[in-house]
Amino acid sequence: MLGSALAEGPVAQALDRGARGDVPESLQRPLVTLPADWQAVAEELDGVGGLGADGVVYRLTFPRYDLDLSSHGVGGLVEASFAAFARYPDGRTMLMGDVVATEAEVQRVTDALQDHGLAQTAIHKHLPAHRPQLWWTHVHGAAVDPVALARAMRAGLDATATPGPRQPDTSPPAGLDTAAIDAALGAKGRSEDGYRFSFARRETVSDGGRVVPGAMGVTTAVTFFPAGGGRAAVTGDFVMIAGEVQRVIKILRNGGISVVELHNHFLNDQPRLFYLHFWAVGDAVPLARTLRTAKAATNLASSS
Repeated sequence: MLGSALAEGPVAQALDRGARGDVPESLQRPLVTLPADWQAVAEELDGVGGLGADGVVYRLTFPRYDLDLSSHGVGGLVEASFAAFARYPDGRTMLMGDVVATEAEVQRVTDALQDHGLAQTAIHKHLPAHRPQLWWTHVHGAAVDPVALARAMRAGLDATATPGPRQPDTSPPAGLDTAAIDAALGAKGRSEDGYRFSFARRETVSDGGRVVPGAMGVTTAVTFFPAGGGRAAVTGDFVMIAGEVQRVIKILRNGGISVVELHNHFLNDQPRLFYLHFWAVGDAVPLARTLRTAKAATNLASSS
């Protein structure tokens, strides 16, 4: 019943408007909200997260702590699903996020999301030669009722073995010189199941006539994990406009960083954005310097 209601209601209507190109002349900017405005969403999703300092994006994360994830023999990797919500002047809430699914789970996730009226905007992998094999499916929806969106996201997560909420490990990863990484990358990272950086685009990004803040998933993301022997594994993705893609690829490859996937995360974004996932294992400082050079080749703001 819920799937039918969403498929015929606000989620499907909003997506249909975007597909037809029926976009308002002036973009809607997200509203400032309070934590209490998202209490029902938090209860429905039972995740770990919160409202950003600017009060605009409410974001929850769902780490796959149930998986012993490794790539090219580097273990201890942690990947997470997320759901990000923002409210707009027309009374609708936008949901963007992705669900991390194993090979055995991904079709069940697809069915659950489709049954509940959420759009899938990308299905791909983030890591090379990893075990177990994982897929990331990005989701999008807009509706008057944010709890209906949360319930649809919950259905996608419930099609996986994602465990219940747990606070991330915020201790500095052993074996990583985080101060040296900060200096080489030119930004301050945060310890959260690894050592992480996030950089938003400088220009205004929109989808379906709504401004999409960086915290909704429109960021360049970089994560360092200890790889033993003084080395680090680095993974993440660059968000780029078309004219930046080839420059970034060349910079990464010249610095010994592998290119994993190139794709879109949205169906109707403006400007059209491309995401390039990468992977490398080696001395963290030279890798961070290469990433800084690649970052400078794109129109990114400071660390967010």
